[in-house]
Amino acid sequence: MKSKIENLEKTAEVLKVMAHPIRLQIIKNLIDNGPSNVSSLQEKFNIPQPTVSSHLGKLKRAGVLNSDRNGTEIFYKVDNKFIISLAQTIFN
Repeated sequence: MKSKIENLEKTAEVLKVMAHPIRLQIIKNLIDNGPSNVSSLQEKFNIPQPTVSSHLGKLKRAGVLNSDRNGTEIFYKVDNKFIISLAQTIFN
């Protein structure tokens, strides 16, 4: 029983982090278009770089996003099947 409650608590935390319009846009963009860096997301959404970085950090800490480093650039992606399934439900 404790395991189920812990699972629900983790899911609730993920949902809280995702529950922001910009974060939802970022997630949708990464699922639809593949990995992206901060600069391209900033240009796409026309929001300040520190704002994009803050949102990406929150999503990454919650386990919604993963990242890969390529030289000095970090590319963010959604490769968690649960998050992709959840996002598809939200966006459809």
